[in-house]
Amino acid sequence: MLKRTFIGLALVASLSACNSEPHHHITPVVPGTTYSAHLMPTAGNEGLQGTIHFEQKPQHVSIRVHVEGLPANSTHGFHVHEFGDCSAPDATSAGSHFNPQETAHGGPDSSERHVGDLGNIESNAQGVAVVELADTALAMEGAHNILGRAVVIHSQHDDLTSQPVGNAGSRLLCGVIGVAKTR
Repeated sequence: MLKRTFIGLALVASLSACNSEPHHHITPVVPGTTYSAHLMPTAGNEGLQGTIHFEQKPQHVSIRVHVEGLPANSTHGFHVHEFGDCSAPDATSAGSHFNPQETAHGGPDSSERHVGDLGNIESNAQGVAVVELADTALAMEGAHNILGRAVVIHSQHDDLTSQPVGNAGSRLLCGVIGVAKTR
């Protein structure tokens, strides 16, 4: 009798698991958590390096960029790309700009743009770019979630209008956005 009860309970548990909703493993965004991408140079661009930090705020994502080794006084497009994969020597494994709504390319202030369109960074006379900005299209959760995607610095400036990707040239640096280690 006891054996039948255990078998019956196991059968009920198995069948009820078949009808349950699929489990989604979601990492909740914790206020104050910093997400970072450590940028690595693509083939032929050794000597470049950088880090980009992202933090979800109530109304926007705060972005802090620090890149070294760029040509002096140069301008470079930077974008969040669709895949968190920088394994190809030229970083084409990161795919195109993150564009979940399939809109036209634009600048960060354009009414229509890819979610990943972040505009340009400019280096100083020492080849260092330090930029802080806020973006309302990005998010660290939901449909515009950039966590686990790649961020790319391009070789040329993004003209913010050319389709499909702003004529920003080849990819200099690539890094995957992840949870930053807290100190």
